[in-house]
Amino acid sequence: MQLNVRRTIVTVEDRNESEGRKSAAPVRKVAVVAIVENPLAGKGYVEDLKPLIEASVPLGQFVAKLAVEALGPHSAQSYGKAGIVGLAGEQEHANALLTTVFANPIRDAIGGGDAWISSMTKVAAPGTMIDVPMNHKDDVYVRSHYDGMSLVVPDGPQPDEVAIIFCLASGGRLNARVGGLTHDEVVARKAEASA
Repeated sequence: MQLNVRRTIVTVEDRNESEGRKSAAPVRKVAVVAIVENPLAGKGYVEDLKPLIEASVPLGQFVAKLAVEALGPHSAQSYGKAGIVGLAGEQEHANALLTTVFANPIRDAIGGGDAWISSMTKVAAPGTMIDVPMNHKDDVYVRSHYDGMSLVVPDGPQPDEVAIIFCLASGGRLNARVGGLTHDEVVARKAEASA
């Protein structure tokens, strides 16, 4: 099975101030939305979703390229993924397109990612908002990186489409101050383990 990418949307947000306080460095958040034709739309229940899972590998490679380009000179510290299935499909179609084999090319492109990737999927009409949860790419216990992006695809997904979304951020929440493990501690721990 080969997926037909009908259109893409790339969103970039740079934020350097929150609650009137400037950040030492801006945080860049990017979202890549790949809207693909759903080959299972309108076919009712299909037991074997393996063809969708396998077809998601090149989709992951495509999304990785766009996401890294959008991140620009910044390094990824956190990530998240989501999918919105058009009304002629089922939620499991997005989940099949968002498994580890889809995400691994993105992990490779950003220099790794040891932590699981937060995700959200649903079936919805065009223009429905989705909140994409995000967490630190190497350790889910870095509280400062519990964040997300809210996205709307105004004209999608159409009933026979799936909107596949991947988000990256160059840092955690601005002014995060609830304690816990820090990004710098995770980096130091990884360096020590590889030495």
